[in-house]
Amino acid sequence: MTPQKININEWKEKIFQLNEDFLENSFEEIALELFRYQSKYNSVYSQYLSYLHKNPNKINSIYEIPFMPIDFFKFHQITTHTFEPVQIFESSGTTLQIRSKHFIKELDFYHQNSEKIFENIYGKLENFHILALLPSYLERGNSSLVSMVDYFIKKTNSIHSGFYLDNIEKLAEKLSVLHQHEHQHQQKDKKIILWGVSFALLELAKKYPQNLENIIIIETGGMKGRGEELTKNELHQILKKAFFVPNIHSEYGMTELLSQGYAKESEIFQTPNHLKILLREINDPFAISPTLKKGIINVIDLANIDSCAFIATQDLGEMADNGFKIIGRVDNSEVRGCNLLIEI
Repeated sequence: MTPQKININEWKEKIFQLNEDFLENSFEEIALELFRYQSKYNSVYSQYLSYLHKNPNKINSIYEIPFMPIDFFKFHQITTHTFEPVQIFESSGTTLQIRSKHFIKELDFYHQNSEKIFENIYGKLENFHILALLPSYLERGNSSLVSMVDYFIKKTNSIHSGFYLDNIEKLAEKLSVLHQHEHQHQQKDKKIILWGVSFALLELAKKYPQNLENIIIIETGGMKGRGEELTKNELHQILKKAFFVPNIHSEYGMTELLSQGYAKESEIFQTPNHLKILLREINDPFAISPTLKKGIINVIDLANIDSCAFIATQDLGEMADNGFKIIGRVDNSEVRGCNLLIEI
């Protein structure tokens, strides 16, 4: 069976339609179509499959697909077909670490996809002020997170939305003013989102604790070597106490993916219908099962049409009724931007 070339515009519509009219067998059918396509036209993935002696035409289930190790993004240019990238996203990490690179063919598609995911969970961006505390990402440049949040900030059409680098005192003042205004005009004004990387939110909590009970706080990323790594629960407890909020929201995203997941009232992440989480055995990278409750996360992101949609991460996960939880990382793997340490 020779895979047909995929029309990128038709593919976008297909995955967006998947989110509106979702059927499990529809996802599998579309995922297998993309798998066979990338197994032929993605040179690195194709070579990987050949080393494993896997014939794509004999794979008939998403649980039979060999997922590409995420570290390949550090050492290879992972693209389906060759093209001149409009943007190259790079992962976070320490100075000595090799960064992953994601070569982007259409930046608008990334932004529109991210917008649809966010708005499906939180509502229209125009209904928010977004204050972003992402210093390590801003300093590094080429961050997919900064690109996405910058796009979101512009879509809010708010003079109050913006990035904060080292001026957390001004951020604290802005939050206080907006919170008071929100409290006085609860039904008339925009909602407020504080979107921050973990270590920066902890610094804000330590220096400027204040009542932010009506503000949505979304944490993302880890400590970036700026302090002791915390479990997600420990981080959330500190932030909830400092800001008098009932819960802390989280974003699950990474350089290698064009889609995101969000956790709102709990630590359970919701994902769009075109992103599926599968679990593999800790001691067998090819043992993937729908019955596993805990294991290492494999991701199918159908938005990754121009790179690779089938990625084996190093995140430890647990399946839940309406999503999944991050419970840590595989031993000896590098601390990446989107995760905290394992909870025992």
